[in-house]
Amino acid sequence: MIIDLQKFIANGRPFWNELEAMLSRLEAEPDLRMPLRQVQLFHQLYERTAADLAKITTFSSEPETRRYLENLVARAYGEIHETRDQQRRIFPLRWFFQTLPQTFRKHIRAFYLSVAITLAGCAFGGLAIAFDPDAKPVLMPFSHLLQDPARRVAEEENATTDRLAGHKTEFSAELMTHNTKISIFTLALGMTWGVGTIIMLFYNGVILGAVCVDYVHAGQTKFLMGWLMPHGVIEIPAILIAGQAGLLLALALIGRGTRAPLAARLREISGDLATLIGGVGVMLVWAGFIEAFLSQYHEPVIPYGVKIAFGFVELILLGLFLARSGANQKPETKDPDA
Repeated sequence: MIIDLQKFIANGRPFWNELEAMLSRLEAEPDLRMPLRQVQLFHQLYERTAADLAKITTFSSEPETRRYLENLVARAYGEIHETRDQQRRIFPLRWFFQTLPQTFRKHIRAFYLSVAITLAGCAFGGLAIAFDPDAKPVLMPFSHLLQDPARRVAEEENATTDRLAGHKTEFSAELMTHNTKISIFTLALGMTWGVGTIIMLFYNGVILGAVCVDYVHAGQTKFLMGWLMPHGVIEIPAILIAGQAGLLLALALIGRGTRAPLAARLREISGDLATLIGGVGVMLVWAGFIEAFLSQYHEPVIPYGVKIAFGFVELILLGLFLARSGANQKPETKDPDA
């Protein structure tokens, strides 16, 4: 209990000022590393200030002093527990070239499962079109896919005007938005213990398989590759990674092989889910840009060989990025006190 409030404030003020000065220096120099003696002093000042705050809380007549001490204690707590330091380490380039591929490889089995489900859908869609061509209206949701492939190719190659003239940016933004929504939805469906995610992956595979078989059967393989590869080699893996994230969420909900409580399991994967879906978003921005400005232009405007080669280069670079980027860097670990 404080007997003389003014004396209490006068005695504590030098220590509070010293703590505030150290905090100001730490905040002004984020990379500062203090020697052990100063670290010990900082901790002692933090403990004394926290104790003074506890004492003065009972005095309603000193709200300004109380708020001042609350601010000091909160800032010091952040420095001691390195919350600001962890935020500072989240650099975009480091996240993209190190954290993202490391997280992808960490959960590679979920990605393999995502690929397997999609391939099963491709096989189903391809076989359905091969044995029942009249099933196109059921399997393909987009009107331009319902055309006869040969007719569509002839129209695209003989077009005399650019149908996207003045609208490329708008079309690109629509693609990015639509595909990102689908990816987030695929991840979110992991909340159905993976059933919804599996259905989305399978259905995307059905559409892809049906389109491929339809165009190949019509003798338009070169057009198909030139049309799909520039953006598809990025867009399709992005959807697969979204499925990987959804399956990861489902596995955490199911909790097979672990006795950790649900909240702990979800907390453990929350950062990885954010990283994976963030990477998906970056990939879909690129895919949308390429689809609007390259994929929609065919011979004689852009030779199919050029578009196919561009797609192969993208695919190789993406494979190397996901398989090797950040492999020599140590993954960042969570602070157990955070």
